[in-house]
Amino acid sequence: MNDPIMISALEHFSYCPRQCALIHVEQVWGENLFTMRGRDVHENVDAESSHDVAGIRYERALPLWSKRLNLVGKADLVEFHGETPYPVEYKSGKHRAGRHEALQLCAQAICLEEMLEVPVEKGALFWHGSRERREVVFTDAMRVHVEKAADGVHSLLAQSSIPLPVNDKRCTHCSLKESCLPSVVAEKDRSRKAARELFAI
Repeated sequence: MNDPIMISALEHFSYCPRQCALIHVEQVWGENLFTMRGRDVHENVDAESSHDVAGIRYERALPLWSKRLNLVGKADLVEFHGETPYPVEYKSGKHRAGRHEALQLCAQAICLEEMLEVPVEKGALFWHGSRERREVVFTDAMRVHVEKAADGVHSLLAQSSIPLPVNDKRCTHCSLKESCLPSVVAEKDRSRKAARELFAI
């Protein structure tokens, strides 16, 4: 069996397979305003701790794993309402409409279900910049998406190949833009295609 993959890789893969490969195959990591904010936010939630407030148990930095999907990771926060776990993922910046963060949260829920043998039907995303919290219900479609993303990451790592850049609006705020060089690589591809068409007989 392949080595387990990080749950965070699923969000990277969902956002951009090339970004995922650069981080998890090439071990490339870029720093920008967004990643610095994210690191600052997670410094406050990455220390393991456990406490109870008003009948709810709060577990920070809880280790997670799934043997079925071959995943490992750590939950920023899991609230236990009785025996029912409720994962909470912290994000820097302001609330954004997107499925990538929810995918990572759903993967955490799948791990908790396997570990604790209890259903986990919902969790929450918390955006530190805007102090907003949004509940996420884990649908069957979302769970299928997690499984497909996990398969995709495992295949990507097994092949040790780097997909071509997309060179679209996703690249604008990507911390790996300087390493990825999406416009340069895309321009080379356009030049090769133009040369082929120019000299085609």
